Amino acid sequence: MVLPSFVVLWALTAWLLQSPLLPTPVSVLDTLVRESASGELWHHLGATLARVVVAFVLAMAIGTAIGIVMGRSQTTNALFDPLLVLLLNLPALVTIILMYVWFGLVEVAAVMAVVINKVPNVAVTVREGARSLDYRLEEMATVYEFTRWQRLREVWVPQLFPYLMAATRGGLALIWKIVLVVELLGRSSGVGFQLHMAFQVFDVAAILAYSLAFIAVVQLIELAILQPLERRSSRWRQPEAAHA
Repeated sequence: MVLPSFVVLWALTAWLLQSPLLPTPVSVLDTLVRESASGELWHHLGATLARVVVAFVLAMAIGTAIGIVMGRSQTTNALFDPLLVLLLNLPALVTIILMYVWFGLVEVAAVMAVVINKVPNVAVTVREGARSLDYRLEEMATVYEFTRWQRLREVWVPQLFPYLMAATRGGLALIWKIVLVVELLGRSSGVGFQLHMAFQVFDVAAILAYSLAFIAVVQLIELAILQPLERRSSRWRQPEAAHA
């Protein structure tokens, strides 16, 4: 009920104001259909999603490795924790600007800016999971002479899975936003670029159309992938909850 009520309120307000700065839902939908029919919408959405996927995979892989090492080694944690804190507090805008200044307005710089901003968040989350690994399972793995691969697959990953899911959900929420800023500042494709172009001519209908398309894609990923994975990650808690 909330969403339909919001659309009705939006339509009434736009009708009363009669201003190009607040187009009606019908006008935004018309822009969305026109951009979709021309292929522009799909081109720019695809460019943004490609950057998100590449940056996400790299950030999760690097951040997970760093987090596990820091969580399992007090010496490594003591050495690298100050750097981690520094990166956590470094504004994303600063990183983006530095990457573009140092490497130019190229795709590698754009992806690196996103990865650098995301890695510390993943590392901190996974580090907490690595610290909480059950030592009894470690001892069992030693007794049964598990290989490194078996230890990772059978002992670490199941225990780290909830932390990896937390890093995944938080990571995607952060990466979406940073990718748009990266595109707005220095790319010639993507949703962020289109938002910048629409802003130049105060085309509010185009800004809302591309924003809604982007939100729809994010919501689809949330419902189709992240929520089912999150339910799987917490499935082991259900028997315990049932007996409580």
